[in-house]
Amino acid sequence: MVTEDCWPTMDLLRSEPMQLVHLIIPIESSRRAISYLGDLGLFQFKDLNAEKSPFQRTYAAQIKRCGEMARRLRFFRDQMNKAGLSHSTMSTMSDDDNDLDRLEVKLTELEADLLEMNSNNEQLQRTYSELLEYKLVLQKAGGFFCSAQSSATAQQREIEVQPLGERSIDSPLLLEQEMTTDPSKHVKLGSVSGLVPREKSLAFERILFRATRGNVFLKQAVVNGPVVDPVSGEKVEKNVFIIFYSGERAKNKILKICEAFRANRYPFTDDLGKQFQMITEVSAKLSELKSTIDAGLLHRNSLLQTIGHQYEQWNLLVKKEKSIYHTLNMLSIDVTKMCLVAEGWCPVSASIQIQNALQQATFDTNCQVGAIFQVLQTKESPPTYFRTNKFTSAFQEIVDAYGVAKYQEANPGVYTIVTFPFLFAVMFGDWGHGICLLLATLYFIIRERKFSSQKLGDIIEMTFGGRYVIFMMALFSIYTGLIYNEFFSVPFEIFGPSAYGCRDPSCRDATTAGLTKVRDTYPFGVDPKWHGSRSELPFLNSLKMKMSILLGVAQMNLGIVLSYFNAKYFADKLNIWYQFVPQMIFLNSLFGYLSLLIIVKWCTGSKADLYHVMIYMFLSPFEDLGENQLFWGQGFLQVLLLLSALVAVPWMLFPKPYFLKKQHEERHQGQSYALLLTGEDPLEDDQEDNHNSKGHEEFEFSEIFVHQLIHTIEFVLGAVSNTASYLRLWALSLAHSELSSVFYDKVLLLAWGFNNVIILIIGIIVFISATVGVLLVMETLSAFLHALRLHWVEFQNKFYEGAGYKFCPFSFALLSSKDED
Repeated sequence: MVTEDCWPTMDLLRSEPMQLVHLIIPIESSRRAISYLGDLGLFQFKDLNAEKSPFQRTYAAQIKRCGEMARRLRFFRDQMNKAGLSHSTMSTMSDDDNDLDRLEVKLTELEADLLEMNSNNEQLQRTYSELLEYKLVLQKAGGFFCSAQSSATAQQREIEVQPLGERSIDSPLLLEQEMTTDPSKHVKLGSVSGLVPREKSLAFERILFRATRGNVFLKQAVVNGPVVDPVSGEKVEKNVFIIFYSGERAKNKILKICEAFRANRYPFTDDLGKQFQMITEVSAKLSELKSTIDAGLLHRNSLLQTIGHQYEQWNLLVKKEKSIYHTLNMLSIDVTKMCLVAEGWCPVSASIQIQNALQQATFDTNCQVGAIFQVLQTKESPPTYFRTNKFTSAFQEIVDAYGVAKYQEANPGVYTIVTFPFLFAVMFGDWGHGICLLLATLYFIIRERKFSSQKLGDIIEMTFGGRYVIFMMALFSIYTGLIYNEFFSVPFEIFGPSAYGCRDPSCRDATTAGLTKVRDTYPFGVDPKWHGSRSELPFLNSLKMKMSILLGVAQMNLGIVLSYFNAKYFADKLNIWYQFVPQMIFLNSLFGYLSLLIIVKWCTGSKADLYHVMIYMFLSPFEDLGENQLFWGQGFLQVLLLLSALVAVPWMLFPKPYFLKKQHEERHQGQSYALLLTGEDPLEDDQEDNHNSKGHEEFEFSEIFVHQLIHTIEFVLGAVSNTASYLRLWALSLAHSELSSVFYDKVLLLAWGFNNVIILIIGIIVFISATVGVLLVMETLSAFLHALRLHWVEFQNKFYEGAGYKFCPFSFALLSSKDED
């Protein structure tokens, strides 16, 4: 199904007439011709190289080349997304970019430039992160040494002031030994400093202690805030550490443990003067690197913005070229290797447009030989093509979800435009809820141009696609809501005052006792006085149940009538006389008669029991009806209809298989005298051979009879079950009305009765939430699914085969907006 808005109107009941076309295109103009056909979007190519793998086809190298260009464009898109840039959709392409060769060179250069920028930026970022960590180590470890030096100075002063025997408990235990030992014999300790992830710091400390048996001194300091790790580039919480050790063996163990824990090590000196000098140098380098990184990012973003202005056009051009070469691979090469041969389907009305496109391609490429357009005769079933617009396309999709119509078969989508939203509204009848649906749908319709160019979520996109279906559902819901006289379950006297009034002042609105008819009948819909009365539920149940039967029988009759038009269109007299006629007789002898009784009872005001009439029509057809008689001659009519229904069953079952067998024998009588083939047209010879081979197939009478038996049983039982299935209209309408009434009475009115503002606000919030969540979302989905079932099962199975396949033309307009994998 293809959407076209600018074409002349056509009968949507039958699909577009199609033809199989044979094209012979010179190789010089083949690419341009396929491109013009893609712009036209009215030709479906057949794959003439189905036996070849993708790598064995003629244009595999060109497709690989386009795939590489598409990969570069995906790389550009990912880089723009990471940089937070968006690609423009309003730019125009230069003439150079229309040339695929020049575009390929340009994309290659841009990719190389971008990769080089990314590599340089990553290297600079890594260096910057390392210097930043080094600065933290210098600051934190320098703080260790400053505090240690201050503590040592204080202890020295304490030693000088106090006598040897009066020192505090904090004084070093080996102080006397240190004072008497030669300073040149003191042990020189080594140190390792760096940063370790904070989550691994405890395990790091424990492993160090165990590996060195406690012969190290570890000091850690927490770094405020996360630090960018130079290796992974991720932000990690880290601690600065410094380890003092003695001996090369301990040093080797410490270095291995640091590598295992991915601790970044940095050199450190205990000279305070050099520490301050190194901090100054590192800070200067950080400042320079920051300026360099910012300048590189600015240049990179400028390049990405330049790419973004042309990205959509480049992407579309690459997709078009790739689809063109994919299509060219479906064509076969002529024996002279000078032409390409194509076969495919196109609408009969598009023949002139396709020929003009081929002539234009020949003229633009200065080709000396024009393309040949030839219509082929075939017995192959053509594809189904309905031209729809944005309004009818959603309804057609509902039908196609069940099955695509057979070629030229009657299309249920024509009637679905009206019947689907109407049956939905019968179950969803409330004009307050209908207005809410209408406002939500109008929002999508008014802003459809904006939403159609955006990527929406799955649910929103599905709702937006069916906006016109929901729009019709809302309009019909308002209509049926006015008939039911329900506005969020509240009745209104919109079309005039009620026909009923109180007999005396003591009567109440909650009961029919004391009410009498004082005016003419309420002009439209249900009288508001019925709501809240004792007989409201029995009255509405009777009304909606009978109305459901009437609607169901009418729609099933429509389906059978459409089967007559299908049989007449395809000149199938057997289906007219031995399928349509008995089906109409059987259905209307039983349920058509029931519908007639309902209408007569409504018109006459009779109190006849229709259950009793229908049951005893089968049990005692000759019994006197008594008070259940609605009109003169009803008993005789019932016997006549019952006999007609009984006769219709064998009428459907037996004649058709025998007539099919007779037709088969007449068609193949004298088949031994075959035509002498001339051999001038091998294509026609092959088709004739195929036709003859099919004709020699044996006629399986038993199989045909069993199939007809199944079809007859299915229709007879389905006539009963399908009519009962339409009672879902009554059930869901009742459920919707009762739920709406409960939310109004037990939530809103209950909160109003407390005379408390807070409780009233809470009640309004709960009422709105329940109305939106249950009635406007869940009930809408439920009624939608039930209406869908009524169309697919009860309506379409009367006439619709749905055994066709869609017309899928080669069209640039149908290219997916998503990049190919």
